[in-house]
Formats: sequence, structure tokens, C-alpha cells
Amino acid sequence: MTHKGTKTKFDYWLNKMPVVAILRGIRPEEVVAIGCAIHAAGVGIIEVPLNSPQPFASIKNLSDALGDECVIGCGTLVNKTDAKRVAEAGAKIAVTPNVNPAIIKKCIKLGMLPAPGWATPSEAFAAYKAGAKILKMFPAATYGAGHAKAVAAVLPDDVTMLAVGGVGANNAAEWLAAGIDGFGIGSEIYTPGLNAEEVSERTQIIVNSINLAKQNLRNI
Repeated sequence: MTHKGTKTKFDYWLNKMPVVAILRGIRPEEVVAIGCAIHAAGVGIIEVPLNSPQPFASIKNLSDALGDECVIGCGTLVNKTDAKRVAEAGAKIAVTPNVNPAIIKKCIKLGMLPAPGWATPSEAFAAYKAGAKILKMFPAATYGAGHAKAVAAVLPDDVTMLAVGGVGANNAAEWLAAGIDGFGIGSEIYTPGLNAEEVSERTQIIVNSINLAKQNLRNI
């Protein structure tokens, strides 16, 4: 799939349910069952952080099983060597905790969508200049929805802004009202030891809460 095609699929899922499921600590032998449960509950963007056990195997397993329907990617990417490995494993989106123009450009060259983590307007603009159109405010709870709203007001119109870190079902409405386009949600969806049924139930709660928040926002 081309970079453009991946962005189209990413936008489709973000519009349908603005959640990136973060499976930190997932193992390769369980990732497909967990991923299928998340997809069935209505979330179609899934990332495996690289500080998980055997993350490249998990990404490959997920990509092989769900790559046609979902956008599969990695999280916590911090070097170009790993960028190549996750691309070879089938990742289509690469989420980083910081802004590194070299990694952003490498991801684009490899056909992946980079989603770098930023905290300040300077970092957000540096990421955009390097070619990133998906910008991850991190850690979101530290800075707050007001910070996101203020920065969003000055960013280019083609930026997609995600909030990650301390955001979830309980405060989704506040962040959506601030102009956030989507959320990265980890432990509310998955923590090591949970089975597919438990993850499905957790994901459904989040989906229902965010759908309600979106509906309420439209009614204002």
C-alpha cells in the first residue's frame, strides 16, 4: 500500500472511531486474538510499542492477520534501524515519543506514516516541516486540553492531532471539544495478562463513550 493509501485508510478509521489502540507489553502468540477483539469492537488502528516483548514478531503477526482491514503500526520508535525493521514487518504507521526529523524522513521513505510526539509549538512545527502530518501531543495530560486547543489554532489545516498519555473514555469529550482528532489509548484497552474477551469489553466501553461524546458535541 502506498503512503497515500495508508493515509486514506488511517483517516477513514480515525473518522469512524478516533482511537489508536496501544498494546504495550503484548506477546506475539496472543496479539492476533487481541487485535481481532479490538477490531471487532470498532477500533481499526493498532500499534505495538517497541518496548514490548518481541515487538517485530507481533507487528508481523498483526499485519498478516489484519493488515487488509486495519492500520497496523509501531510505537516508541527511536532509531532508523528499527524503522526499517518495523516497515519490513508490515507496519504502516510509526509512532515516536519525540520529534526527530531524521526518523520522520526515514519513515516516509519506507512508506510509513510518521506520528511524532511533541509538547511545544516549536516541536510541532519542526515535525511538520520534516514531513509529518500526524502529530502526537505527548504526554497529553501534562499539558491539558487548553494547550492542545491553543496549538491547534496555529497549525496548518492538514495536520491530524492525536492526544496520548492520560486521555481516555472519561475525558474524551473535553479533548474533542478542544479540537483533538484522535486518541492513543493504552492501559484502558490492554494490559499484560488480559484475554481477548476482557479486551473486547474494555474496547467497547471506550467506543461507546467516545461515540456519545461525539454525538453530544454535534448537538451543542
